[in-house]
Amino acid sequence: MQIKPMLTNLRPAFAFLLLGMTLTLTAPVEAQDKTASLSPPPKTQQAQKQQTFRLPDMPLHDPWILADAASKTYYLYTSNVRRLTGENRSGTMVYKSKDLIHWERPFVVFTVPDGTWANPTEGAWAPEVHEYKGMFYLFTTLHNSQRIIAEPPAVWKTNHMRGTCIAVSDSPEGPFKLLKTNGPVPPADFMTLDGTLYIDPEDGSPWMVYAHEWLQKINGTMEAVPLKTDLSAADGPPIYLFKASDAPWLNAQGVASREELHYVTDGPELFRTKDNQLLMLWSSYDNKGYVQTVARSKSGELKGPWEQLEPLMRHDSGHGMLFHTFEGQLMLVLHRPFKNARGKLYEMEDTGTSLKIIRERTDLDGELP
Repeated sequence: MQIKPMLTNLRPAFAFLLLGMTLTLTAPVEAQDKTASLSPPPKTQQAQKQQTFRLPDMPLHDPWILADAASKTYYLYTSNVRRLTGENRSGTMVYKSKDLIHWERPFVVFTVPDGTWANPTEGAWAPEVHEYKGMFYLFTTLHNSQRIIAEPPAVWKTNHMRGTCIAVSDSPEGPFKLLKTNGPVPPADFMTLDGTLYIDPEDGSPWMVYAHEWLQKINGTMEAVPLKTDLSAADGPPIYLFKASDAPWLNAQGVASREELHYVTDGPELFRTKDNQLLMLWSSYDNKGYVQTVARSKSGELKGPWEQLEPLMRHDSGHGMLFHTFEGQLMLVLHRPFKNARGKLYEMEDTGTSLKIIRERTDLDGELP
């Protein structure tokens, strides 16, 4: 997930004022900015020597927690922070914890290899790790700004290769190896990111649900592509799910203006409620910054149609995901704020038809600055 504008004429506080900055950036700079946002806080030398961390100490964008039942260990994945791991290549690192309080020093589980379509220096975003058929699969978004898809005037902004890839390991600690090296899993001429795994409960078929970039679509969309049973590649054409501007709380903020409107889709994750309702967590921007929101499938199936519910969390918070603690408590982890982000944890209630935040676990994530 990246810094991107939405509803550009409505950005007095944070997300909307980013438009002017973002539209002037080149593609390589966008990738560099993502990495820069993951820089650790001051006292870098102290952080390098530190062996245990708490969430306020840990630079985190797009956090993903895997609760591994076999080892009773929580694995928290995020993009590699070079000054914490010593690894200069783009990739994925992981923190480990037994209690969600104390986290071990991060180590690298994946690096972007040479000889693929992706540029190893341009970032690896939004890592997720899913256990599937006895193996562990890493989903992460890679880039190559030198491989151009389309340029103005055919498109409003230069499009370069960006998309989610899948890597596999027999351990949540890696190392993970790319399954497909000649392109991302979604179509190579789509600018996509933040792919996540969804398993159809009817036939067990795997899907990748992903965000289709506002940089290419202007009005970002959520889409899905069927996967081969071994997750090695796509197994058919993608399908459309919904567009960002479908959210009524976004359109309610619209005003007459000469500015273009850009709507962002980020960070999808699918969740099946206790009443068998299918929800999708996703993120966008309102007129005050990043937003964690949720959609619900009216049919209970991936194809939808999808209805947009009220956001779960605003306050420049987003790219969340759900997991259960080993005691059975449903939890949400997300990052806040966007710049110099940290992980925030919330106890959640599955209401059957939606999700409800019970409380922030400030004993785990610390007070807001």
